[in-house]
Amino acid sequence: MLKAIADVLRSIGGAIATVVTLPFRAIARLFGGASDSAHGRH
Repeated sequence: MLKAIADVLRSIGGAIATVVTLPFRAIARLFGGASDSAHGRH
């Protein structure tokens, strides 16, 4: 029972994380290379 609830929460959390991060990725891509090179992340 607890494992099933944990799996549901995990899938919901993953979906929320995807929805939340997608706009930020789009914004980061719009602002482009300057911020990427400053952070040194891909």
